[in-house]
Amino acid sequence: MKKTILLTALSLSLLSPTAALGANTHEVVQGDTLSKIAAEYEVSLTDLLKSNRAISDSNRILVGQTISLPSVQQTAKQQEKEQTVEQQILRLVNEERSKAGLSNVEMDTSLSHTATLKSEDMRDHDYFNHTSPTYGSPFEMMKSFGIDYKYAGENIAAGQPSAESVMKSWMNSPGHKANILNKNYTHIGIGHVTGGKYSHYWTQQFIGK
Repeated sequence: MKKTILLTALSLSLLSPTAALGANTHEVVQGDTLSKIAAEYEVSLTDLLKSNRAISDSNRILVGQTISLPSVQQTAKQQEKEQTVEQQILRLVNEERSKAGLSNVEMDTSLSHTATLKSEDMRDHDYFNHTSPTYGSPFEMMKSFGIDYKYAGENIAAGQPSAESVMKSWMNSPGHKANILNKNYTHIGIGHVTGGKYSHYWTQQFIGK
């Protein structure tokens, strides 16, 4: 179920959680090959194939397909990737805004802090909603943390395992797309956390100053 609430100068958009993918899975995106996936996670192609015996043709995998990864410890490369996932989303957001002839939004440190707290709160208190039992509405939350705005909005999602997949989900949803392409927004905060029921929790908070 997707719920979209539009208020005067304020907008919220909620993306229904996807089926949670485990930490040892990869969702195929355009351009992926098994060799590329193996290199990305620093595992051998042989081990990757052993973990995906149902794949009869190693040269044919489909976008959206779930690939099981061999059990390995998190590598430095994966840790670096996790540290920059917010930057990946910022880049993707601004690419979409550029296509629409809009100016870029800037990353706001305070807003990223509240967005991360919101994602943590959804994970830790097992809910998926714009209204937090801890912080109230996104707008109440922003105000309580001293964030001033003329316009504000929030996108949330759960279950998508990567910046690319969650952005694709948001852009395929009219309410979320409207937030991303809102000409009034000038700043963004992005919060991604792992764990909990859906494995990945995502929050975008937008403001126009």
